[in-house]
Amino acid sequence: MPRTADHTERRAQIAEALVRVAGRDGLHAVTMRAVAAESGISLRLVQYYFDTKAQLMVGALRHLEQQSHQRWAQRLAELPSPVTPRAFIEAFLAEALPNDEQSRVFHLVATSYAVLAMTDPELAGEPFIAGADDLERQLADALRRARSEGQLSSEVDIPTEAARLLTLSHGLGTSVLVGQRTPDNARSVLRYHLDRLFTG
Repeated sequence: MPRTADHTERRAQIAEALVRVAGRDGLHAVTMRAVAAESGISLRLVQYYFDTKAQLMVGALRHLEQQSHQRWAQRLAELPSPVTPRAFIEAFLAEALPNDEQSRVFHLVATSYAVLAMTDPELAGEPFIAGADDLERQLADALRRARSEGQLSSEVDIPTEAARLLTLSHGLGTSVLVGQRTPDNARSVLRYHLDRLFTG
């Protein structure tokens, strides 16, 4: 058991080092050697846990996703109970924005990863689309609950609206990341759309 815990901690240490390098210098600056230096361990040890740079990047992205899920769970726990569908969706989309340094780095790494995956077969083979599909399903479930409670028009196509909300969130996240708008402005855009989507 201690050995398993040690391995988990070591992988997290290496992943955090990659995140710091990527957040400071960009994903293009990430190398096995740079991550080893940043984490204060040997290159050989980094290579023991991650055979390739692609595996290292995947490990770091999964580490960031786990942290994002923890932040979402905390945000959800802080909402008044019972959580209305509108409050759930608004909090869900707000968490998806780069609101602070931690979430900014998550978005930076994830966006850079997506661009690299377009041309790198090893990265493209990783099943990260499944994660986006799961987010879309959660939004669709909340929209169905809103309809059952009389807060959503029967004319709304729920699968399409869930896809639109997720796409809107991703686009706003990128606009915050590149400095086109502030997180507060992005949240205002989301609320503007939700005000027109919900009928009560």
